[in-house]
Amino acid sequence: MQRIEADRIPATPWRNGGGRTRELFTWPAGADWRLRISLADIEQDGPFSAFPGVQRHFAVLQGAGVRLQLPEGERLLRAGDAPLAFDGAAAPGCRLLDGATRDLNLMLQGVDGAMRLADDEPWSDEGCWRALFVAGAAYFQGQLLAPRTLLVDLPAGPLRLTRRDAAPAFWIAAQTRG
Repeated sequence: MQRIEADRIPATPWRNGGGRTRELFTWPAGADWRLRISLADIEQDGPFSAFPGVQRHFAVLQGAGVRLQLPEGERLLRAGDAPLAFDGAAAPGCRLLDGATRDLNLMLQGVDGAMRLADDEPWSDEGCWRALFVAGAAYFQGQLLAPRTLLVDLPAGPLRLTRRDAAPAFWIAAQTRG
């Protein structure tokens, strides 16, 4: 199991100046990734980047939230809402509700996967790669995790998370196709 603390990873500014990203994890590493988990700070309104062939999962962690304009209609997302999954080619327009947000992103290419809100009930998805992201302090399997920590390559078997505050946490699972 690998522990990645987002606050130790430098943020990379976006080319369009609208925000910054911390790339937390990619598999495999490099340009030909199939799974990517990142933390983004959206600082101004504007479109998302297009990622054709990529399934995106997006969740607001901090801030008032965003309004995304997708082909099927507008979606409002706030901190604590379930993640939104959408086609990465869509490149939705994004309007901030009231100032900057911090957001969690999961991107998948040729890999099936999901991101869902974690609660205090045990999680036992089996037969897949698993990760956990906590926005606030939490205990995982008896270990204290700092806010904004990603755990990857979680062990098999039931997993238990106990949050110390109301900040959201997310289970992430992926499995190669075929």
